[in-house]
Amino acid sequence: MVDIATRVWNHKWKIDPIVRSLIDTDFYKLLMCQSVFRNSPDTEVTFSLINRSKSVRLGDLIDEGELREQLDHIRSLRLTRGESTWLRGNTFYGKRQMFRPDFMEWFENLQLPPYHLEKRDGQYELTFQGKWPEVMMWEIPALAVLMELRSRAVLNTMGRFELQVLYARGLAKLWEKIEGLREIDGLRLADFGTRRRHSYLWQDKAVQALIEGLGDKFVGTSNCLIAMKRDIEAIGTNAHELPMVYAALAKDDSELARAPYQVLADWHEEHDGNLRIILPDTYGTEGFLRRAPDWLAGWTGMRIDSGDPAQGAETAIRWWQERGEDPKAKLLIFSDGLDVGKIAELQRQFHGRVKVSFGWGTLLTNDFRGLTPDDSLAPFSLVCKAVSANGRPTVKLSDNPEKAMGPAAEIARYKRVFGVGPQKRIEVVV
Repeated sequence: MVDIATRVWNHKWKIDPIVRSLIDTDFYKLLMCQSVFRNSPDTEVTFSLINRSKSVRLGDLIDEGELREQLDHIRSLRLTRGESTWLRGNTFYGKRQMFRPDFMEWFENLQLPPYHLEKRDGQYELTFQGKWPEVMMWEIPALAVLMELRSRAVLNTMGRFELQVLYARGLAKLWEKIEGLREIDGLRLADFGTRRRHSYLWQDKAVQALIEGLGDKFVGTSNCLIAMKRDIEAIGTNAHELPMVYAALAKDDSELARAPYQVLADWHEEHDGNLRIILPDTYGTEGFLRRAPDWLAGWTGMRIDSGDPAQGAETAIRWWQERGEDPKAKLLIFSDGLDVGKIAELQRQFHGRVKVSFGWGTLLTNDFRGLTPDDSLAPFSLVCKAVSANGRPTVKLSDNPEKAMGPAAEIARYKRVFGVGPQKRIEVVV
């Protein structure tokens, strides 16, 4: 077992590159990348870092030279023979050869494209531009680098004993959470914490704790590298990126209205079973389901990722019933702002009415709240999103307007096209 506190003290993290592998990323990213590689390989996309927590001044905390060093290291990475063998030969979601030979050949030769970095008003402006399949692979490692460099900046101010106490308290807090989850009947939980983790080593330790503490209630991790090394399931389906880019490419309002369903039609051709999970909230869940084609009702389940999760679940259950589907045969995945109390509450409310699963993120892999005197390690909201496609801006509305993004005029247009009315603002819980 890695003694993280000693590792931090002895090496100040220089022995540990933040991103160790091209598969130190979320499984859904690889699934989406294969779909993009097949359907839209020449689309030009720009991704940009967006710090929603303006009070966390990353430009003041993180040394620019160290940030460039870590980003340059990521550009030096290539898929190893062992990683390629795992992706080519492993069984994912009951399917062998999930990744096609032409995609794997491309991935084995991938070098992430250049980045553009500037510091402005105490924040970093970090952008990536190029062909969609290449640029999209920057999202998760870029977030991991910024999150961990912020952690390192705080940890470098601590003494050796202080670090030991910090991580002892962090482990105790993590284990207390897991003990609370043990008591939840019928629980199914996965680690979704790569994007905003404290560090790679801490995420790996959290997964070890889940394996030992929850047994069969723990169903896997979104992190491909950890899944490979620990021989557990890699978990993930798709994300808002796909409908955001498809919508940006739409030539008119009519094509825009069809875009979210075209995404799923393309996905339908490639995947079945538990990979057929609807993510309905990119442009408002109510409108999405109201206009959804009949064939979508036959999909396996739905992921609830914004807005009031209980309300979203009730909307999904009602939609399935109206379409003649049995909700008890469907899967609901909750993945927004989860911690033990919310997981327990949602499980009690929906267990027996629908199959329930949880993707637990930031408050699994980065909950050091209250463990430093000034709360300097508290998690914050950092995203890296596609902001344009072929020169056209992308838009996300979400079921929570606090998560909306895009130019104001385009947001207004999308709300009109997708029939999004008044929305309740909900504090974003990282």
